[in-house]
Amino acid sequence: MGFFDSLKRGLSRSREAINEIFYMGGEVDEDWWQDLEDTLVMGDMGGEVALRVVDDLREQAARENLTRAPQIRKALAERLAQEFTAPGRDPFTSLPSCVLFVGINGAGKTTTVGKLAGRAKDDGIRCLIGGADTFRAAAIEQLEVWGQRADVDVVTRSRGADPASVCYDVIDEAERRGSELVLIDTAGRLHTSSDLMRELAKVVNVTRKRCADKYPVSVVLVIDATTGQNGLNQAKEFNDALDLDGLIVTKLDGTAKGGIAIAISSQLGLPIYRIGVGESIDDLQSFDALDFCRALVGEEGK
Repeated sequence: MGFFDSLKRGLSRSREAINEIFYMGGEVDEDWWQDLEDTLVMGDMGGEVALRVVDDLREQAARENLTRAPQIRKALAERLAQEFTAPGRDPFTSLPSCVLFVGINGAGKTTTVGKLAGRAKDDGIRCLIGGADTFRAAAIEQLEVWGQRADVDVVTRSRGADPASVCYDVIDEAERRGSELVLIDTAGRLHTSSDLMRELAKVVNVTRKRCADKYPVSVVLVIDATTGQNGLNQAKEFNDALDLDGLIVTKLDGTAKGGIAIAISSQLGLPIYRIGVGESIDDLQSFDALDFCRALVGEEGK
């Protein structure tokens, strides 16, 4: 199964809801437009995005004489894709680069780090993993298992060590080795805890200062798509505290509503670098806004 097929499978919950208003193929009237707007809102896109998209599609439909629902499906995918913020650079391929992974517990940070390290290794990139999650039980062991799978070394310290100091040591080691890509896993933080967020901000600031001009630092939020609208609240809090560079959206596996990815990227102006639709390394791929939206509304991919 190709990645687009996996993406379609992963977005099945949202697509089935959207498909209901396209299946009949009838005339587009006021009730139809209202149904479309309601469906987008219920798909976790939020009222602001849904209203803006539907208003623009109304104008396009009138301008191009699109009078039947199936004609609007392609236009919907293209219009939704415009809501995503385009990345200025890809921190995983624009090298050298240091990436700090942040997010709440259970979002998939450690797994994401491991998958990205494996992909980098396969691409011939000199990669180093840093384990700055020194609090969670078995976090270091889990990261080391992923490092072994990816054949990428892991630098960490004993449980309870200061995370900012660990990051400092990781950069020292990366410079010594001539690493091109440094991936640092941080401890999960509840976005509602101001003390924990301040501590994480310290980790980010220390890493940025230590890297200076050697490694451009990107702070990437790993977010679980199944959290729905709560994911938007998480992203806002992390962005306010850390000035995020972008997102990785995980667990688009059929239980999530894909609209939350649109809501976060659009409202916060953050690019999505990667999306995950399964457990294997190949199920974490570069994000393509148009392909994502085609899968979301039931259009064919490239």
